[in-house]
Amino acid sequence: MLYSSVTPADKRAKLRAALATGELLRFPGAFNPLSARLIAEKGLEGVYISGAVISADLGLPDIGLTTLSEVAGRAAQIARMTDLPAIVDADTGFGEPMNVARTVQQLEDAGVAGLHIEDQVNPKRCGHLDGKAVVDEDTAIKRIRAAVAARRDPNLLIMARTDIRALDGLNSAIDRAKALVDAGADAIFPEAMVDLSEFEAMRAAVDVPLLANMTEFGKSELFSNRQLADVGINIVIYPVSLLRLAMGAAERGLDTILAEGSLTSRVPEMQTRARLYELLDYESYGSFDDSVFTFTLDSNHG
Repeated sequence: MLYSSVTPADKRAKLRAALATGELLRFPGAFNPLSARLIAEKGLEGVYISGAVISADLGLPDIGLTTLSEVAGRAAQIARMTDLPAIVDADTGFGEPMNVARTVQQLEDAGVAGLHIEDQVNPKRCGHLDGKAVVDEDTAIKRIRAAVAARRDPNLLIMARTDIRALDGLNSAIDRAKALVDAGADAIFPEAMVDLSEFEAMRAAVDVPLLANMTEFGKSELFSNRQLADVGINIVIYPVSLLRLAMGAAERGLDTILAEGSLTSRVPEMQTRARLYELLDYESYGSFDDSVFTFTLDSNHG
């Protein structure tokens, strides 16, 4: 009922412990708090909060238009709804090193278990679009050092994302990843790897957890959980997948209204009212009401 009873500190410790097992952790992207609850109910290991999804939810392209306040607010809404650890996309940290430090503390206050900061030029763009630009290595290192110095909970996972592969090739991505680990990054997110051999090479180069981004219609092939685990990936995210599924269904529904004049033919595809109430845990709210509001006003004539 209401929000998770697991503290953010415990969720961070849980994520650290899970990463220490070496097993692949699956983090689908939650496009709202209710979908985060569904992810947890289905038995996944974590929830991802995508910057691209937050942008799209606001009707904006993923080109650095969202603000820290918008991201932190959405992250808090999602993270508090589930016992699972949540990782949030912190883009470039919303500015230079001092801004990065503030970003880390604000997202820490939002209750996330981890975040990643990338080495794109600010403002950034979607990692699977052409025309990206990255900052020099010194600037990228300063961002990560600022992030690590700013966190108050040592278990908050500070992940460094590098987009340099698409610009300068795999060797440059490996060199950048090594430098970011030396700067204090707890994990590496190498964006837009093109095949498993590239993930494998990155795995051989660094000894911290690695994240693979399995986003549809992007630069990377959609590898299976087994394939990723076999090359040593620790976290896989599906950042926009649930939003794409939901919006695809919504568009088909609207087309049906236009074509058929009602949604009768689509009803079998819908989540039922009973299932929604089950997911929302209506029963617990009813029990809570019954246990608290036990008084009457019959004898109160004031």
